[in-house]
Amino acid sequence: MEWVFDGGRPCLDLVNTLRSRHDGGVELLTGPDALAEWLALAGFTTGPVPVTAGNVLAAKALREAIDRVLRAPEEMDADLVNNAAASAPAPPPRLVLAGGRLRREVPAPKDPVASAFATLAADAIDLATSDAEVRVCAADDCGLRFCDASPRRNRQWCSMARCGNRAKARAHYARVSGRE
Repeated sequence: MEWVFDGGRPCLDLVNTLRSRHDGGVELLTGPDALAEWLALAGFTTGPVPVTAGNVLAAKALREAIDRVLRAPEEMDADLVNNAAASAPAPPPRLVLAGGRLRREVPAPKDPVASAFATLAADAIDLATSDAEVRVCAADDCGLRFCDASPRRNRQWCSMARCGNRAKARAHYARVSGRE
């Protein structure tokens, strides 16, 4: 399976690292290398970062807590998300004087993995308290979660290019083959 970033929100992209939930699940965060790759492709890190087996367990726990918070929240899950959000505060920006001009510089976080988890948790908090709806893709063979922020809240597929196109092609084929 390949990484998919069609959730519309970073926290949902993390939730979608467990695929085919409707069919027993396919785990994509299989180890430190997989988590490091996902963090880089999701834009949380630049270059290689040290990821441990403990980070993978923490990512999976956060992922499942976010999923439950967005579907049927319980206090334990809200606490886990809150703790993750507070665990890695961003380093404060600094003023740098270069060539007689001031510019703002934000130093890299000391722990980029914890910083990524904090950002994901903060995104989940924002999503859980917004007007947007979290939906499950209508394709029978998908099951990805996505953020439906459409004006009428009627989006059906995680991605029109993938699942929506396949569904429309199947419907077209059924119509055409039924006439002949």
